[in-house]
Amino acid sequence: MATKQPPPLMKKHSQTDLVSRLKTRKILGVGGEDDDGEVHRSKISQVLGNEIKFAVREPIGLRVWQFVSAIIFSGVAIMAFTFPDQLYDAIFEEESVNSKTPIRLYGGALLSISLIMWNALYTAEKVIIRWTLLTGACYFTVQFLVTTITLVESSRISTGAMLLLVSLAIFVIISIYYYYQVGRRPKKV
Repeated sequence: MATKQPPPLMKKHSQTDLVSRLKTRKILGVGGEDDDGEVHRSKISQVLGNEIKFAVREPIGLRVWQFVSAIIFSGVAIMAFTFPDQLYDAIFEEESVNSKTPIRLYGGALLSISLIMWNALYTAEKVIIRWTLLTGACYFTVQFLVTTITLVESSRISTGAMLLLVSLAIFVIISIYYYYQVGRRPKKV
């Protein structure tokens, strides 16, 4: 019986084969653009990464605002835990609180947010900084709405409540400003 001989093996030269080179580079991700529009020129830059891409261009005063936010959240949380009657009285100028439990729960929620704020103060990751700024802006917005609705329902406007509303509006504006500033793409040089 005659068996067929396999065809002679041909040596493939991947250096000269353009399709093979393109496929290899595509698999490695070399030469193509990533999500940020960065083009990797070599395998080494692909593996090691580009430090400049991950560096956050921090707007002036960002770390100060993060510190102030962490202090605000911590301070109000501690006050809600320890002195719930005085916190309620300072805002609504009413001394009668039916139950201290909701105010203490409010303090617990604020304490949780303050822990996130304190940890974000020490990070350089853009995504984490933006999420904490968005968290602060959302909290301040909800606090503004809840305080406004409560004041309209009780038809009493106190000086403490007005001061709180103005400060909350300022806090929302500052947090949103820094949120968008951190999210901007750095200019290509």
